[in-house]
Amino acid sequence: MVKDKEFDNEDMIICRCEEVTLGDIKKAIADGAHDMDSIKRFTRAGMGLCQCKTCFNLTARILAKETGKKMSEIVPFTHRPPVRPIPVKCWSRDIKDN
Repeated sequence: MVKDKEFDNEDMIICRCEEVTLGDIKKAIADGAHDMDSIKRFTRAGMGLCQCKTCFNLTARILAKETGKKMSEIVPFTHRPPVRPIPVKCWSRDIKDN
């Protein structure tokens, strides 16, 4: 568990998947990010391979500390399924099996 005094190191990596630092998250909050989804949009924290399983608690604690909110008031990131490109030929009615 990270102690609050360690939240002073701006270079500390919070989201390992997207390499988001404490400084990135604090800047996002200062720039208007007021909830977990807006932090995600500003920084990409929580958008990596682990889909926020690793960084949620730290990010939520930083948000609570910086905004004065209680942890119980922090709403988790909105989870969305990954989107994959679909070739245009898949939309065609003239698809022939090879």
